[in-house]
Amino acid sequence: MLKKLALSAVTALALSGAAFAAGGAGHVEDVDFSFEGPFGAFDQNQLQRGLQVFTEGCAACHGLKFVPLRTLGDEGGPHFSDAEVRAYSAANFTVYDADLDDDREARPTDHFPGSSLENAPDLSLMAKKRAGFHGPYGSGMNQLFKGMGGPEYIYSILTGYTGEEKEENGTVFYENKAFPGGWIAMAPPLYDEQFEFNDGHSNTMHHAAEDIAAFLMWTAEPKMMARKQTGFIGVLMLAILASLLYLTNKRLWAPHKPKKD
Repeated sequence: MLKKLALSAVTALALSGAAFAAGGAGHVEDVDFSFEGPFGAFDQNQLQRGLQVFTEGCAACHGLKFVPLRTLGDEGGPHFSDAEVRAYSAANFTVYDADLDDDREARPTDHFPGSSLENAPDLSLMAKKRAGFHGPYGSGMNQLFKGMGGPEYIYSILTGYTGEEKEENGTVFYENKAFPGGWIAMAPPLYDEQFEFNDGHSNTMHHAAEDIAAFLMWTAEPKMMARKQTGFIGVLMLAILASLLYLTNKRLWAPHKPKKD
């Protein structure tokens, strides 16, 4: 079943790649993700669930070739233990070893495999490549207040099916309110109770879509939390420096300014 859905996804991308690249042309939901805002942070449990959704629902065709497996243990990410990263790598992926001239079990030092099919896009940077929010009228105001909306675009595509279908030239298209043009050849890839999460979290389609969207945001921006911390420290130091310069300026010019009677 998963293989069939994955093949349908590849067909969709091959038939309507130009429209997909446009992004944001349909209706995109504004999702309240935990990592948004200057003080937001990734939810470790959500990232672990998102990894499960990717592994069981997307990895048959799509890849994450720019993501090292070892980063699954990084703080700020899924933060698995070293043993869990080794076990996950060995259980789910194989890589070709030139020294052995054969495939072997993946190790934490390896990367996630690339896409197994030529027309299946790599998802490593997908959340940064897609812009969910635009306008109004090309002003970019929505992006200023809501952000680029890449994760929201992914979420909206996965949950935007209306249930309507049509057939053209032997291909079945599904109505999707978030997809540019309104019709997509990919059958709905998620459904309720498709996954069993270890933390007991709700496994409705909408929650699974949020989890995979958050995970793909992490693969695209794994150092987001460190960048926010660095930015906050930088702004704080600039504020202190500006205050010191202001006080110094007042002290230097105080003797030269006429005193008010």
